[in-house]
Amino acid sequence: MKTKEDIVKIIEEEDVEFIRLQFADAFGNIKNIAVTTGQMGRVMDNQYSFEGSALFDGMYPFEDELYLYPDLDTFVILPWRPQQRKVAKIICDVCYEDGRLFEMSPRTILKRMVALADAQGYKFLVAPECEFYLFHTDDNGTPTTISHEKAGYLDVGPFDFGENARRDIVLTLEDMGFDIESSCHELSPAQHEIDFSQGESLQTADDLMTFKLAVRSIAKRFGLYATFMPKPKMDSAGSGMHLNISMYHGSQNLFDENEEGVMVDEARFFIGGILAHAAGMCAITNPIVNSYKRFSSGFQAPSKINYDNKGETVLVKYRKRRGESKIELRFPDTSANPYLAIAVTIAAGLDGIANKINPDKVDVRHTKQLPANLDVAIKAMLKDDVVCKCLGKNFIEMYTQVKEQEWNDYMRQVSDWEIERYLTKM
Repeated sequence: MKTKEDIVKIIEEEDVEFIRLQFADAFGNIKNIAVTTGQMGRVMDNQYSFEGSALFDGMYPFEDELYLYPDLDTFVILPWRPQQRKVAKIICDVCYEDGRLFEMSPRTILKRMVALADAQGYKFLVAPECEFYLFHTDDNGTPTTISHEKAGYLDVGPFDFGENARRDIVLTLEDMGFDIESSCHELSPAQHEIDFSQGESLQTADDLMTFKLAVRSIAKRFGLYATFMPKPKMDSAGSGMHLNISMYHGSQNLFDENEEGVMVDEARFFIGGILAHAAGMCAITNPIVNSYKRFSSGFQAPSKINYDNKGETVLVKYRKRRGESKIELRFPDTSANPYLAIAVTIAAGLDGIANKINPDKVDVRHTKQLPANLDVAIKAMLKDDVVCKCLGKNFIEMYTQVKEQEWNDYMRQVSDWEIERYLTKM
């Protein structure tokens, strides 16, 4: 646990000049207020505020002021910034002026679910596998979807043009205290993957936000653009954010099989909860129009609501390893807000345990497929009481309004595909 004194000492010894007070908005974007270290007294006294509409990326009216309460344990120096007059960041909770957590903040929502799990005796460790593309920019620095490499799964240089950038990303993250398990080139040209070692739910979500910032910043130094768009190219693999989850009761990993080689009921029921609520979770775990292009295009992306201990297209994969057994959720993608994705996962699994949902007999709401598009996913979310309760009435109202507008905007577009297919035939 870092204290105020610890932070002041680091700032003085490391020549830190600027502090970024960061928080995640409702859609997983990083927002921040930058201050000099001379303002640390005000920072520590929680005196920095912002217009609440920023939490909703300006897409939802909210006129109240909200306050930033720094979580001192998240203080870290950003290694890719100048090494004189350094820059650091602190992730903040979004609160009311009196210090109460703001109930519509994604970090608050996850904290609430972690506390609920803790009250029931459960702790979850999460290890994400994050996929992304490194594309070229044009002469004006504008991102493209162009790459000249032809590398594929687990290829190395010189075929893998992004090898050096990926290496620097990993080393930078480790300098910041991340425990990176592995990295590799993924299926398609210019696609990469970096895997975390498991950490507690809130820490993992915080780290995922910092991870995206680091990947984009370091890629830029190599003249590349990093994108976490789920499906940037039609003929290439989509980018997922697979979540590997271990569930503990005390010191026991409940996904470890017992002496008879059988998974304990709580673990099976947790999987049952995920399957039962997968469709309702998708508007959160796969939150944009483009997310559903990944489901429908193959390349090992899941489309059916199922589970198994093998296969690369299953929705939930059981990975058996003594002392480290876990389940892998293969449907979330890298556009998801990590706080919300982990929160609804915990909520769904706990509901499975509470209602003893057998994964082999689960009611998947009369469909064995994931939602076909964002509109279907929104409707499924609104019908799912567990997901709605996890997120809260006010958040659901806001999120539904914004996402329905996103879908309507998309439906009004006339694509190049439509012009090519219909213009001369109709």
